[in-house]
Order: sequence, then C-alpha cells, then structure tokens
Amino acid sequence: MAKPKTPVPVQKNEYYEIDITGLGHEGEGVGKVDGFTVFVPKALPGERVKAKITKVQKTYSYGRLIETLVSTPDREEPPCPIYHRCGGCQLQHLSYEAQLRHKRQTVVDALTRIGKLEGVTVHETLGMSDPWAYRNKAQVPLGEIDGRLAVGFYAPRTHEIIEMQGCGIQHPYNDEIVHTTKEILQDLGITHYDEQTHTGLVRHIIGRVGFNTGETMVVLVTNGRKIPQVETLVAKIRERIPHVVSIVQNVNKQQTNVIFGRETVTLWGSDTITDTIGDIKFDISARSFFQVNPVQTEVLYGKTLEYAQLDGSETVLDAYCGIGTISLFLAQKAKAVYGVEVVPEAIEDAKKNAALNGLENAHFEVGGAEVVIPRWHEEGVKADVIVVDPPRKGCEEELLAAIAEMKPERVVYVSCNPGTLARDLRYLEDHGFRTVEVQPVDMFPHTFHVECCVLLIRK
Repeated sequence: MAKPKTPVPVQKNEYYEIDITGLGHEGEGVGKVDGFTVFVPKALPGERVKAKITKVQKTYSYGRLIETLVSTPDREEPPCPIYHRCGGCQLQHLSYEAQLRHKRQTVVDALTRIGKLEGVTVHETLGMSDPWAYRNKAQVPLGEIDGRLAVGFYAPRTHEIIEMQGCGIQHPYNDEIVHTTKEILQDLGITHYDEQTHTGLVRHIIGRVGFNTGETMVVLVTNGRKIPQVETLVAKIRERIPHVVSIVQNVNKQQTNVIFGRETVTLWGSDTITDTIGDIKFDISARSFFQVNPVQTEVLYGKTLEYAQLDGSETVLDAYCGIGTISLFLAQKAKAVYGVEVVPEAIEDAKKNAALNGLENAHFEVGGAEVVIPRWHEEGVKADVIVVDPPRKGCEEELLAAIAEMKPERVVYVSCNPGTLARDLRYLEDHGFRTVEVQPVDMFPHTFHVECCVLLIRK
C-alpha cells in the first residue's frame, strides 16, 4: 500500500513568520515552518521575518521578504543603489566580518555533511582590508530601456537588465570602459543584440584591467563579423579612454547564454594586456582565464606555494593550469612543473608567460587533465606534488584515480566550490591521502562565493 503523502505545511501566496537560522548556498536566508525548509532571499541568520511564499516544491519552498520583525546586528544598509534588484552581489546587506564567518561555516558544513570529514582544521577566512573595487574584469550585457541603449547586470534568475551607473566591486577603469563605450555605440547608431529575435549586433561590452600596470582592454562581443563605422568606433574609444592598449572583437553568432564565441579579432593595439601577481608577469588575452581579484589571488597562490612545501628538488603537476598562473608561481621554487589545460589558447598563453618570465622549467600541454596526467605517469613522470584547480564541477574521477595511483607526497587542491571539493576530498581520503588543513580565501566579497586552498598528504 502506498504511503500517504505528508501535507506540505506552507501554501503559495500565504504569509508566515519565520526564524532564520542559516544561509543557503546562494546567500539566501534559511528557516523552517513546522520543520519544512523555506529559503528567503535577503533574510539573515538571527532574524525573525515575515515572508510571502512564492514557490513550493516537495521538500522546500521560497519566500519573499516582506518585513524584518527582529533584525540582527550583522545587517547593514547596502551602499549600492540597485542592490535589491541586481543579481551581481548577494551579501551586501551582511557586514563584512559576518560574511567571512559565513564563508568559513559554508566550508565546514560541506566537509562534514558531504565529505564526512572529521577533525580537519578549517582556518578563518582570509578577507580584504578594503573589499571594494576589486574586480579586474567586467562582462556587461547591452539592452534597451525607454528607447535608449542601456547597460547593466541581470536581475536574479532573469535576463532583465537592471541599468547601472557604476558598480562598487568593479575597478573604476571598468566602469569607465563600459559606460564610455556604450555612449559611443549609441552616438554611432550601432545596435544592441536582442536575444528574443536574434537580431542586432553588440551583445556584451567587456573590460579588462591590469591592476598593477594600468593597462586596459575593451572587448566587444558581436552577433556577426561586420561592425559599421568600425574605424570611427576605434578612434573614439582611443580618444575617450586614454589608458586603453587593446581593442578586440569577439564574434558569437550562436543563440546561447555563453558569452564568448570562438573567433577573436584585434581591432587595434595589442592582442593582450599585462599584469603581475607577485614577481610573475602575465600576458592576458580577451578569452584568458585570469582570477578577477588580483589582490586576493596573490594571497591564494601564496598559500598554494606554502602548502606545496617546495625546496627546489620537486616535480610538480598542475591540473587545470589555465594560462599558467599557479604553474609559474610554483616554477620559481620547483625543479620542474608540468601544466595541462583543455583550452588550446590558454596553453599558448601559458607558454608565452613562461618565456616572458624566463622560466624554462615549466612545460605545458593541451588536453584533459584526466587523460594527459595518466599518460605522463605511464611515460615515467614522477610527481612529488600535484596541484588541482578545477572548475566548479570539481575533478573528473579519472583524474582522482590517477592521483591516487601516482602517490605524490602532497596534493594541493584549490577550489571555488565547497560542495564538489568535499566530494573529491572524500575520494582522496578513501584512496591513500589525509586532509590536513583548509584555508578559505575571500576572492569575491559581497557574493556567496568562497575559494579554498587545501593541503593533503599521503598516508
């Protein structure tokens, strides 16, 4: 006989008073009504709120914050005038000290709940002394509001553009690039892309800034190759943005949410801009992955180097090496570093960056880490240290299996997703490694994201 369904204790469009006890993985408040989970965006732990239920699922529901009945001392007034509508940040209403505490707790919860890990030291989150204007890259879609060209970020879970005049977490040069370029496009009558009809030209304006060099790049992502009045456009950008050294077009004619297409053309100036992390120089192209917070990147990579414990005799493998940022940091102290990355352009940049810094002990290869690293092992490459810095989905199991088989003395895991990190640590714990310590680093203040650097040693 089928078990009778337990009735859900909340109903859509009804109002409830809820005690908020935690934060969800996207920064929303979490509470319960008769044991049933309710997520309430913009509510904070320690608060009692009145919420209107907007969506009901089998095991949880969402509510809209109507009134804060009891507030927490951690609540702050967000400085951004469009914060409550924009989807760029999630935690500006939470004090920065509380954000750092929450991010550490997110990591602890993932390790214990998902990874079933006990006794692992999780340090306090390393934050910024000034957690504003830290982003070196802006990717801003274009749209139309009241018949005029508009730029801004999307409202949460929509493609509705919330027009902005400036962004508090962006480097000021990026704000200048976005708004000046938008005005030039409007003056020249160059159209914006309409994703509903797949017509119009300019999809995104992207700004990149070298924090330590002052060099900037303007990227126009277009729905087609031909830009009308392109010479005038380039001349006006050069005239009005004096620090620009590179103007680039990226062509993306696909009906997709992916920002970049495969074809990139330099319209004027250099193909790259240059920036530094510590003593290492990097050439950064339009599509290069380069950490968006260079101040905290130096903190994160410094911790990676510390955990690697290099004395100059080690061979290091760097999975998911990108343009060689971590690889080159490690190559300063290692005997040899081997980096692998699936994006061919990134490997070309990595090789150029090794040459730029005179580092001849760094070797790079294109391919999936889960394919290339086992082959290196078969070819006799013995790794003393393996570093992984995977995307949010974490490591492929084939790569984890190869790491277990290669038996390095140490593994340093850099992660942007505590959930997949915990899953992968569980695998490595079950295959001969012990998780020693975890250092959360706040790479993205005022958002729910947290980066981690983890040290594992062979048992």
